[in-house]
Amino acid sequence: MSAVPPRASGRPLEDLRKDQRQVLDLIPKGASVLDLGCGDGALLDALVTHRAVNGHGVEIDSDCILACVRRGLSVVQEDLDEGLAVHPDASCDYVILSQTLQATRNPRRLLLEMARVGHASVVSFPNFGHWRVRLGLLFRGRMPKTPQLPHEWYDTPNIHMCTIADFEDMVRAEGFVVDRRILLDGNGNPMRSGLLAGWRAAAAVYLLRHRKSPGSRYDR
Repeated sequence: MSAVPPRASGRPLEDLRKDQRQVLDLIPKGASVLDLGCGDGALLDALVTHRAVNGHGVEIDSDCILACVRRGLSVVQEDLDEGLAVHPDASCDYVILSQTLQATRNPRRLLLEMARVGHASVVSFPNFGHWRVRLGLLFRGRMPKTPQLPHEWYDTPNIHMCTIADFEDMVRAEGFVVDRRILLDGNGNPMRSGLLAGWRAAAAVYLLRHRKSPGSRYDR
């Protein structure tokens, strides 16, 4: 990934979701970035514009790819469920998976592939253990709908929902180290305290490194 990053549209940061702004803040200027499931390219656009990253995206939806191209972004069409075999080992500084983990068939395998391709991984996802979800199941007896989980059970793209505890158990068992954890409340704002995180956080953003990954120029 040595190509000069493409010129992006430079839309204001206010256009980003609040969880995407937290991801943006984790990426150093000038880093090389692979954004998996990049959607319409809003986050990748912001990274190229405001962090001067050498950024590339991966997306499967044709309409989203067209939106990325219109922004002037470098994006390829790939199915994340098929793996990242076309991407060489340690070929970028950061691999991002923003609000996409829960929509993949094999999240464990994808996380390990991210660790192979990048020196560090940034992952965000909705917390299925949030109090609104728990109470919705308890009192209504129905699959919950929240601002973070707005779909009906029969048309949701989310097939592997997890809680914060579930996610942390898995990544540690697979050899990851949590460098940063940012918990977001129901309004998308960072929580000041991690007290009762599994109940209070509506979503979370993680910066992960794998114990077997080589060091990078951004290691702190």
